[in-house]
Amino acid sequence: MPVAKAPVWQVLEPRNRELGPDGQRAGNLQHWRYARDGDEVVWLVLDRAGESANTLSEAVIGELDTVLGEIEGSGASGLVIRSAKPGGFAAGADIRDFRGADDAGQIEPRMRQAHAVIDRLARLKIPTVAVIHGHCLGGGLELALACRYRLAISGASFGFPEILLGLHPGLGGTYRLTELIDPVEAMTMMLTGKNVHARKAKALGLVDAVIEERHVANAVRAAVSGSLDQSTPGWKARAFGLAPARRMAASRMRSEAEKRAPKRHYPAPYQLIDLWEEHGGDRDQMQKGEIRSFSKLLAGETAQNLIRVFFLREGLRAHAKGDSGIERVHVIGAGTMGGDIAAWCAARGLKVSLADLDPKTLAKAIGRASAFFDKKLHSSIERRDALDRLMPDFDGAGVARADLVIEAVAERADVKKKVYQSILPRMKKDAILATNTSSIPLETLREGLSAADRLVGLHFFNPVTRMELVEIVSHDKAAPKTIKRANAFCGKISRLPAPVKSAPGFLVNRALMPYLVEAFLMIEEGTAKEDIDRAAERFGMPMGPVELADTVGLDICLEVARMLGERLEDQMPPVPAWLARHVEAGETGRKAGKGLYAYDDKGKPRKQSSKGEDDEARLDQMADRLVLPILNTLVRCLREGVVQDEETADAAMIFGTGFAPFRGGPLHYARQRGVDDVRAALERLKEKHGERFEPDAGWNSLK
Repeated sequence: MPVAKAPVWQVLEPRNRELGPDGQRAGNLQHWRYARDGDEVVWLVLDRAGESANTLSEAVIGELDTVLGEIEGSGASGLVIRSAKPGGFAAGADIRDFRGADDAGQIEPRMRQAHAVIDRLARLKIPTVAVIHGHCLGGGLELALACRYRLAISGASFGFPEILLGLHPGLGGTYRLTELIDPVEAMTMMLTGKNVHARKAKALGLVDAVIEERHVANAVRAAVSGSLDQSTPGWKARAFGLAPARRMAASRMRSEAEKRAPKRHYPAPYQLIDLWEEHGGDRDQMQKGEIRSFSKLLAGETAQNLIRVFFLREGLRAHAKGDSGIERVHVIGAGTMGGDIAAWCAARGLKVSLADLDPKTLAKAIGRASAFFDKKLHSSIERRDALDRLMPDFDGAGVARADLVIEAVAERADVKKKVYQSILPRMKKDAILATNTSSIPLETLREGLSAADRLVGLHFFNPVTRMELVEIVSHDKAAPKTIKRANAFCGKISRLPAPVKSAPGFLVNRALMPYLVEAFLMIEEGTAKEDIDRAAERFGMPMGPVELADTVGLDICLEVARMLGERLEDQMPPVPAWLARHVEAGETGRKAGKGLYAYDDKGKPRKQSSKGEDDEARLDQMADRLVLPILNTLVRCLREGVVQDEETADAAMIFGTGFAPFRGGPLHYARQRGVDDVRAALERLKEKHGERFEPDAGWNSLK
């Protein structure tokens, strides 16, 4: 295969990203191009055809094998691997190749073939250099680990997110990373899925140097000549080569993993720990074990459901495409929601003004934002700039300059409408007016509004800085342009828009409230609240309904439950009288230090030991009583057109409430369990507990 040559001066010519001499896609290659510079260094550039980001599909790996065959014995003095994509090196494997894989016996040969290609890269006799900018994740990082040197451009980030898909690294990462750096740090990266940024990667020994783009050519030359200092594994790597040390560390890892991901639902962390404990330090056995374990996990229900969740996320992201035209945001109401919305927008690069009638509330919000920036932004410059973009606005002057005004005041229609009447005359003619209401139908809020076509619901979820979902609430007078810009705004601030129709409680709160109210009724019947929470958590919920109600706030739960009871035809029992007494006494939950639970100084609930420790059948029955009303309500919302499809409903509940991700979404869970079985369970609950469990007519359309 012929390769183009270029003089050294051309290779060193200034450019935005150093990709070596201009190379062509030789032969039948679609995803790689390469050229040889004047020093006989081959520059191999990954540029996956038809995609905005690089992923390692079977076709990409197959072409790499072809290229490596050309390079072997060609007289090249070195090999550089780079990405032509502006966003980063590679985002990992192509998840589309994983979807629907259900036979480990068929997966294993494919994995062995892919390993053979990566091993071929690792065995090259010439120096190999991965030059990494942007994201380098999963399979992309495994490709880089097979190179002798890794050079990180400032701002690069590295990680193994496979655990979030119910998997562990499958292309050599389990043994190459644990050999290269402190094995405990390596296992932590793989078990948590968290990224490390360039400087931390250098400190760990994951990369050999962190450089600026303008120094790439010189750094490559140093690596190829052997004059670049390399990190070497420290004493910990040698210590964990001993089985007793690995056993002790593995035991601690399992304990930590159980807190985040119970083994009965998430097998991947435990298979990874077992693999390292048994074979750590033995590359051949680790590789064989990795392939077997990865193949088994990929074919399993948990991984396939989590892969479905990945695509649900992509479906929501598709709504967020386009240009919102929003650069300035004005937020009215500096309480927890309004203040955190303002802080998040400022952190994402928007200019934000934040207004409130109470200067103390405004000051607290700015302080909370500053603490958030200190914790989450990576440099002092980023923190300073974010704080500069967030302006306290005591007189509301920011309204006139804002492209988007977000109202986050008290959950009362009369208060909100009064705010609208005061600000609309001062807003720009093309500015959007958004409400963060969690339950009030927009038809109520737009009554008498002169600019109803510019009103939209932007329902963020608490805590704003962690919850990705935003319900985009439309109404019959909203202009399509307004809805489109609102969706694109979510993309601009890295949030997931879920389109829903205006209705009491919209989608998420309407489906969640029966779950919470059922827990209240079970407490009234004498069931221990700890058992109720444990039943839900055993099902896979991130938090039981009792603790969740305390977290949301019992005052908010009471208000929303009453509103839904008044405005909906859904069968919902009256909220127990004792809930109102808690609220009247100021015992509103975690924010007050006391609600249904009492809370310690760190905000942790004080829970008694569960009484149902060994009664799994009882806990399963309790879980059905709590969870099946969610499914029934979602089916009703589908039938009523509050949400347009099952995928959006499932995604909204996962990203808005944390609904057991390994189940692939509540409606997907219903289909896997069997629609007839769910209906029968609802009928049994109806006989025992009342008409609120009546299966909705919409179940007929799910068959």
